[in-house]
Amino acid sequence: MLIIAALFLYPFGYGLSISFQPLRGSDPFANYTDFFGDPYLRDSIWKTLRLAVPVAVLSVAAAAPLAFRMRREFPGRRFVTLVVLLPLTFGSVLIAQGMAQVFSPTGWINLLLGSLGIPEQQFIYNYTGTFIATLLVSIPFAFVMLMGFFGGIDRSIEDAAATLGAGRAARFWRIIMPLATPGLVTAFTLCLVEAFAVFPSAILVGQPDNATHVLTLPIYQAASQRSDYPAAAAIAVVMTVLELVILGVLMLLRNRLYRGPASGGKG
Repeated sequence: MLIIAALFLYPFGYGLSISFQPLRGSDPFANYTDFFGDPYLRDSIWKTLRLAVPVAVLSVAAAAPLAFRMRREFPGRRFVTLVVLLPLTFGSVLIAQGMAQVFSPTGWINLLLGSLGIPEQQFIYNYTGTFIATLLVSIPFAFVMLMGFFGGIDRSIEDAAATLGAGRAARFWRIIMPLATPGLVTAFTLCLVEAFAVFPSAILVGQPDNATHVLTLPIYQAASQRSDYPAAAAIAVVMTVLELVILGVLMLLRNRLYRGPASGGKG
């Protein structure tokens, strides 16, 4: 609790307090009025959601089948795990720099498309570039979490269903999925929060002045470029409240799903 208070509650409380202390004027809500009154700044909320929600959905959709397969041993299991987790060791900055080479007009992706007779595509310096870079980091993140959720499902439950005549599809949809759904919602929630904080890729391979002008950018611009920390704090509070609302809705949904035992053991 002390760690949580030191790393989250105090900074959030401090940021909330200075957000009501604008550099100009005496209106305590001036920073919030300026943010919501500016269509360009206000639109950064939509652009953040437009990026974060699809990334979270596709991350869970891509990671879930592989994490489910990892419940059982197979040749190359450790190698596959290493390859999937490798992007986590690179970080978003290195991934964005690599994408600038791979997806450039002269990169091997466009060269491959050209050899197939497909016109050159613009993968970077737009929404697509940031989406791909964020997805490359988010999929391994979801994979790690879902491995734990799927691995915690007691296989004896499936075996018991099989002895009662349930086929593979029936065992998956009527046993595995109900048990794994709360974990899938949790993984989606954390991937969504992770995508909300996208910053380097939005600048390096995105279009920061338009398509990828996400909430982290006006925070950075206010604090680092204009030294307007109260305005930056106000935008950060808006971002935090938005995340907390989404988290609350998703956690309510998760609690309404199956909450029975997913694992068994002795004793």
